[in-house]
Amino acid sequence: MTTTISVRLPDKILNELEILTNEIDRSRTYIIRKAIETYLHEYADYQIALERLNDKDDEIISSEEMRERLGL
Repeated sequence: MTTTISVRLPDKILNELEILTNEIDRSRTYIIRKAIETYLHEYADYQIALERLNDKDDEIISSEEMRERLGL
């Protein structure tokens, strides 16, 4: 199932979108959908990282110690 939405974009972004649609021969809808999907996945990863950073019980180690643990 899909739902139609309306979005207002600055002319600059719309122009860049049009250039990209021509370069990769894909529709605006495809590019916008992929951009939103990518953003949502990246944001979810960001939230996980932020939760781990703020977890006082989570051990934080240095990059040097990590290398030692990995035998590098």
